[in-house]
Amino acid sequence: MNLVIDAGNTQIKFAVFRGNNLLHLQMGPHEDFAEHVKGVFEKYPGISAAMISSVSHLEPQSVEILTVFCKVHVLSPLSRIPFKNSYATPATLGPDRMALATAAFYHNPKGNTLVIDAGTCITYDMVNDHGEYLGGAISPGLYMRYNALHEYTDKLPLLTPETILDFIGNATETSMHSGVVNGINLEIDGVIEQYRSRFKHLTVILTGGDAQFLSKRVKNTIFAHSNFLLEGLNQLLEYNKS
Repeated sequence: MNLVIDAGNTQIKFAVFRGNNLLHLQMGPHEDFAEHVKGVFEKYPGISAAMISSVSHLEPQSVEILTVFCKVHVLSPLSRIPFKNSYATPATLGPDRMALATAAFYHNPKGNTLVIDAGTCITYDMVNDHGEYLGGAISPGLYMRYNALHEYTDKLPLLTPETILDFIGNATETSMHSGVVNGINLEIDGVIEQYRSRFKHLTVILTGGDAQFLSKRVKNTIFAHSNFLLEGLNQLLEYNKS
């Protein structure tokens, strides 16, 4: 069994895989790392290898805690990858995007795949039908946009996402919801159209914490897959064992 750990900007996910099958998933704040690790190994003592992917600051003792239980691989630009990386600055490619590109490569090995990860940031990652990672884009995520409206103005309130009843907001709060939610929807649809104009038979995967909220509002045909990044980490762990 494998344990893959996705240390994001807001929380950490712990996923246990047997082969390609996801057996267990839990998440929590960074400060509870040791407690979660202990609980996972108590429940799944057969875990023999782990991979950590971190886009935030992960304390060195977190890795040390994990090495007590099994072999640990910290995902980095030095890790082996199954796809051709054509990113101009490969050393700066985030481990989350490496995992998403890996999942895209295995999910659709002979096709064109665009992965949209809607989390703290929205990332766009393109793997073509030659198994080549081309890059993509990074933009502010849903909550980041709400926070920016509040933090960088004097009077706008801090809101959380809500369903839009009308494209035209008739008050400050509904105008903010329209600007944020419709803005992201139009961005995603526009990006997809740009990629489809260049790549034939494009498969689009939408993943991340806000995927379910956004998938109902995007007009383009997409596949919502909440655990796509975790699957990519598991595949990378297997690939780096050999």
